[in-house]
Amino acid sequence: MKPLLQDLAGNPWSYKIVILGVQSYLKRYGATLIGLFVLGTVMTIMSPVFLTSGNLINIMRQVSTNGMLAMAMTFVILTGGIDLSVGSVMAFTGTFAAGLIAISGLPVSLAVGIALLSGVLIGSINGLIIASTGIAPFIVTLGMMNIVRGFAYIYTGGLPVRVALESYNRIGLAYLGPIPFQVIYLIILFAILDLVLKRTTFGRHVYAVGDSTDAAYFAGIKVRRIRFSVYALSGFITAFTGVVLSARLYSGQPSAGQGSELDAVAACVLGGMSMTGGTGRLMGALLGAMVIGVLNNGLNLLNINSFWQLVVKGLVILIAVYLDDLKKRN
Repeated sequence: MKPLLQDLAGNPWSYKIVILGVQSYLKRYGATLIGLFVLGTVMTIMSPVFLTSGNLINIMRQVSTNGMLAMAMTFVILTGGIDLSVGSVMAFTGTFAAGLIAISGLPVSLAVGIALLSGVLIGSINGLIIASTGIAPFIVTLGMMNIVRGFAYIYTGGLPVRVALESYNRIGLAYLGPIPFQVIYLIILFAILDLVLKRTTFGRHVYAVGDSTDAAYFAGIKVRRIRFSVYALSGFITAFTGVVLSARLYSGQPSAGQGSELDAVAACVLGGMSMTGGTGRLMGALLGAMVIGVLNNGLNLLNINSFWQLVVKGLVILIAVYLDDLKKRN
């Protein structure tokens, strides 16, 4: 920190660089940050429980689950697509891992590995169909959402699969000091994926495909390969999220993740991502996930009926999309 201050003092251009950086950050995420601050302030006033350590940890867990799904959704949306199957994939992979351990007696590492591969396979099927045909991603992933959810219920008989094995449960329940492992996973995943988007050829190609498919094609970018890859990646991240969730719940729940695709899309939109592709950052998706996490937590603390919670979240998405449309026009 000291060398940085000395550099700022000796070089007036450094002040301008820092100021421009802050201005750029606020321009990109200012509305989301203000919304998060206002929401947090309101919840603090309305509920004395909101700022307690136990509740903040609970929010961190909620944000971690949705944050990982939102990061998976980010890659897909950046190419101009959407993945409505993430909630079902999360449920299936979580129950599959739990079943392989509790029913089939497989070692934890092998069961987790197979569950992750199953997520990649589902994502790859989505990507293959979307990349090879003219079928809209919305339709493909909507169909896969129902198929995979059905398989989750078939595999479990519609009942939770309990796993009381410490080596597995620690995946979702362990702490590093006061910080849950889920948050650590989120931070590590964010660091890796953000590096991929900003510093690799693959990341640049993802933006190019979303910005203009025709231009990307004529520039020599393998458009189909990029589209296939982002859905496969989404399947992997979602499967990992499902495994972590089932480990935390001591069971694989076939009904888990219902509506999670809505929260993931909402997080991306609230973070400034364009649903037409080519525009957005992982940081925006993460901030959007924080807004959704605080909103969900606050509504629960205030004992708001779950049906009304759906209405509120739907309105939030519509407002965010409307604001994005206004920003494009201006």
